[in-house]
Parts: sequence; structure tokens; C-alpha cells
Amino acid sequence: MPDKPQRLGYLEGWLSIVLNVILFGFKYWAGLKSDSVAMIADAWHTMSDTFTSVIIVISFMIAARPADKQHPFGHGRAEVISAIIIGTLLALVGFNFLKESILRLQTYQAAAFASLAIIIFVISVILKEALAQFSFWAGKQIHSQALLADGWHHRSDAIASGLIVVGALAGAYLWWIDGVMGICVSALILYATYDILKGPVSSLLGERIDPLLEYKIKNLTKRIAPAVSCLHHVHVHRYGDHIEVSLHIKLPYEMTVREAHDLATRLEEAMRREMNVEPTIHIEPQCEPKET
Repeated sequence: MPDKPQRLGYLEGWLSIVLNVILFGFKYWAGLKSDSVAMIADAWHTMSDTFTSVIIVISFMIAARPADKQHPFGHGRAEVISAIIIGTLLALVGFNFLKESILRLQTYQAAAFASLAIIIFVISVILKEALAQFSFWAGKQIHSQALLADGWHHRSDAIASGLIVVGALAGAYLWWIDGVMGICVSALILYATYDILKGPVSSLLGERIDPLLEYKIKNLTKRIAPAVSCLHHVHVHRYGDHIEVSLHIKLPYEMTVREAHDLATRLEEAMRREMNVEPTIHIEPQCEPKET
């Protein structure tokens, strides 16, 4: 039976897929009915949500696989890779509709917004923000960058739809409003892309240890192994839920190899038990005091 991270990942993914396909159909129809580049752009923005949700479902399936010979640390980084794919697809959508919106302004094309089209987009704002809230909640529950990225994707869609509603209401008086709203939607999409990509890219490049995690490691070391005089070179490598921690500790020079090994083993076991990490500890001797 799938564990909690898998269940939440699958639920968010499939809920997004179903809702986005339905919204895409209605929004695309509304865009054609109103001859609005902004509405059609937002419809495809919604469809891109569907594609990214499919990627999320697949990434959770891959991440759930146990470690194997080729991947001894598991497949947890599949979620990070999926977040990067989501951001890249979103960037392509944003640049494409930025170009279309500018072209509409250059050719002086105006849209004729239908009342039903406006209602559809109001409903879309409500549904997509609700979906964004669920994605944020699920992502925080299971510490998933992919779900948090998808939440921003949903929120950018909700904001874009809201801007289009405002533009549609003013469309009868301002011929250029559709092109301008299209540019605004594109800018929001591109900002969401930046917000989605910065975390996963930083994670792949390698980040310094989180100060809170470092504080917990030092406190645990003081409690379990008070003989440790110095703790340094603490490095953390994340593979989804699997976290590898390596650190160096200094022990009294008069300790035997057996005593030092037993102390390091106790500390490693405590870190596994209390912090849910896989530690590797390197032992160093303190400097031997000079004879006087």
C-alpha cells in the first residue's frame, strides 16, 4: 500500500489532471467565443498544468522505488527533476504568449468578451486558487518541491484568470486591454517559472546545510557524545526523503580505536532514530598535549 507521501502526491496529481482538463475545455471555448488572445493563452496555461501534473504522478511513482545497485541512495531526486521540467514547460508557455500578446497590440486587434466567458473565468479563479492551497498544504506535509512548484503553477493560473476578468470588464472601453492583459499574464507565468526553478536548481547544485539541522546535530552530539570536543565538515545530501549526513568529530587522543568506534556508532544510531537521517562519521584525534 502506498505511504502518505505517495498517496498525497497521487491525489494532488490526479485531482489537478481532471480539474485542469475540464477548465481547459471551457476556457478555450470562451477564448474562441471572445476572440481573446489572453483567454486562449490562459487556457493553454491551464493545459500546461495538466502536463505538469502527469509529470508529478510519474515522478512520485519513480521516487517510490527502493534503492538499487545503480541508485544506492534511492530515486528521491525524481521529484526535483520533475519540478525543473515543470518550470521549463511553464517558461515556454510564458514566452510564447508574450509574443502573441505583443503581436495583438501591433495589429490593433480587440476582443469582444462574452458574458458567459467572464463567468467561466471567475469560476476558474476560485477553483484554481483552491487547488493551489491544497498543493501548498500537501507539499509542506511531505516536503515535496514538486507539489510546491505545482501549487505556484495553479496560483499563477488563478491570478492570470483574475486579471483577464478585470480586462474583460474594461474591454468594451479599451481596445488594447486584451493585449495588455496577455502581457501581464505572460509576466506572471515567467515569474512563477523563476520561483519554481530556483529551489530545485539550487538543490541539484548543492546547498549549505540548513542552520536548524546543523543546530540539532550539534545539540544531539553534546547529549549523546560529550567527549566530542569539536564537530565540523558537516555536509548534507538530499535524495527526496532520504537524507545523507557526513561529519567529522574530534575525540580525546587517549581513546582506543574500539572506544572511538563505539561512541561514533552510538551517535550514528541516535541520529538515525531522532533525526531520520543516514549519518557517516569520520573520527579525528585531538592534538596530544605537550609535555611540560
